[in-house]
Amino acid sequence: MKFNFILDPLENLKSDKDTSLAIMREASRRGHELFVSMQHELFLRGATARVSAKKFICIGQSYTLEEAIEYTPADFDGIIMRKDPPFDNEYLYSTYLLEIAANQGAKVYNDPSAIRSWNEKLSVTRFPQFAPEFLVTANNDLIREFLNSHQDIVVKPLDGMGGSSVFRLNLTDPNISVILETITEFGSRTIMAQRYLPAILQGDKRIIVIDGVPLPYALARIPKAGETRGNLAAGGTGVAQLLSKRDLEISTTVGKVLKTEGLFLVGLDVIGEHLTEINVTSPTGMVEIAKQTRHLTQPCNPASIMLDALERHAAF
Repeated sequence: MKFNFILDPLENLKSDKDTSLAIMREASRRGHELFVSMQHELFLRGATARVSAKKFICIGQSYTLEEAIEYTPADFDGIIMRKDPPFDNEYLYSTYLLEIAANQGAKVYNDPSAIRSWNEKLSVTRFPQFAPEFLVTANNDLIREFLNSHQDIVVKPLDGMGGSSVFRLNLTDPNISVILETITEFGSRTIMAQRYLPAILQGDKRIIVIDGVPLPYALARIPKAGETRGNLAAGGTGVAQLLSKRDLEISTTVGKVLKTEGLFLVGLDVIGEHLTEINVTSPTGMVEIAKQTRHLTQPCNPASIMLDALERHAAF
């Protein structure tokens, strides 16, 4: 089979921990042909979707690239969209181009219209039974009321990733005004506020869902000392853990909906008993789970599970 991965620049990917590269190595091991494209290598020639792609050849932990060739997206058995946020206008345009490609016969993972519809912060509102108390607004007065009600909250932008621009606020914080002015850009930018969950100290669990089914292990990202955020990009430590009963309830319920929406690979963020985010763009954590479970009687190889599912889909 032939798969085209839409990625961030390859030189920016960390070879020893990047989920996209782990998936690609597993695909190469199985004998599939791999190609890579950057976001702006998607384009329209008239009404026809096209993509410029380079053949990607795995050599151990390294790789080589061949010269770029222009293809029709439907030439591939699957287009895997793995471009990181921020979800800016250029990302939005890419989903439009991928949707056109899908309408012309390409198989795109995740479904581009679903990526647009499922904002990674706002999507938890579809499952209020699992979400912590939250507020979505650009109004600083409303955020202050929310803070007064809950005493301890987290505020974050709707388009961030990796824990960027996430702030914890409590009533004694002397910087409340400047933080709210900054994150809302003086009331012109909508953000999300959530009740602070003390269970973050035991880890912000990343649960990977593939084709509607959660992996048996989550990656609990435990904040470093003095830090609120558990994100690995913010210095958190990842620990593989079997899903709890509550984790399974959340991930199987949400997973059934994700599958019907065409969201093939998703990362759920769970703190304690609550679902806090639904990551549909380029969820990570596969490498850490594989490394930490490989010594077990029943190891978990997320990249292999991903390829099993991708091969099933691409065969139809």
